Amino acid sequence: MCFEWFVFQDEERSHSRQRPPRAEESERPVVKREKHDPGYERYAHASAAPGASRWEDGSEAEARAAQQRDRARNDERRRERHRDREGGRERDGPSRGARGGGAERHQWGRPEVKTEQPAQEKEKPNFGLSGKLTEETNTFRGVVIKYSEPSEARKPKRHWRFYPFKGDEGLPVLHLHRQSAFLLGRDRKVADIPVDHPSCSKQHAALQFRLVPYDRADGTKGRRVRPYIIDLGSANGTYVNNQRIEAQRYVELMEKDVVKFGYSTREYVLMHADTDTSELHNDEDDLGE
Repeated sequence: MCFEWFVFQDEERSHSRQRPPRAEESERPVVKREKHDPGYERYAHASAAPGASRWEDGSEAEARAAQQRDRARNDERRRERHRDREGGRERDGPSRGARGGGAERHQWGRPEVKTEQPAQEKEKPNFGLSGKLTEETNTFRGVVIKYSEPSEARKPKRHWRFYPFKGDEGLPVLHLHRQSAFLLGRDRKVADIPVDHPSCSKQHAALQFRLVPYDRADGTKGRRVRPYIIDLGSANGTYVNNQRIEAQRYVELMEKDVVKFGYSTREYVLMHADTDTSELHNDEDDLGE
């Protein structure tokens, strides 16, 4: 008897430890979700769906599926916005990287206005002498000569001379018929007629004999060699009969003209061997040598 009573008590205790019965539909708990979770209002009572139990995770799986759907929709919206931006860039023009490493700035929403630059004319080839080649072709004793003789340069037959004077004192006569041109200046390396006054330039002027046409008394044409003076751009100028002449231009010299250079007091009187009063206006042809 006692044995049966103990067995009955053990069965009662085992039944009391069994799982409680399933709750009614109205007593099922509500799944708590935070307000910032997607689908908060939609899935606040997800556990109330038929067939769900508080020991099963069906509501959580459904909530995760809803979150994935929301993320998919958001991703699709972002892709659409990205495609719209790319389409806008293609309409506005190339991006900064395609323009040469971002050298130009791109303003969104504003089309770029391209201005056409006028076509520049290509430089034509220049076959003239360069400065270096001129130095090589017109250098004497290592010094570049400023002056070059013209094509009409001739050596005269008439014995032209310079008669220098310093005040009332006469200086040695300079014979000018031995060559077609004479360079005057302070640089004794290249000067044919040195002029040592400090106001004179190293290459001050040039005396040039030129073959030029002229009209004879009977109306016919002739040619003769005549003396000319040219200033080579000196600082203090060249004077003919006390008149300063223009630089880089030939000035014809007449017999008994007086030439001065810079502020030097020396005077150079131009004459020739046959000079006398009766022959001052002799127009005899002198074709030179």
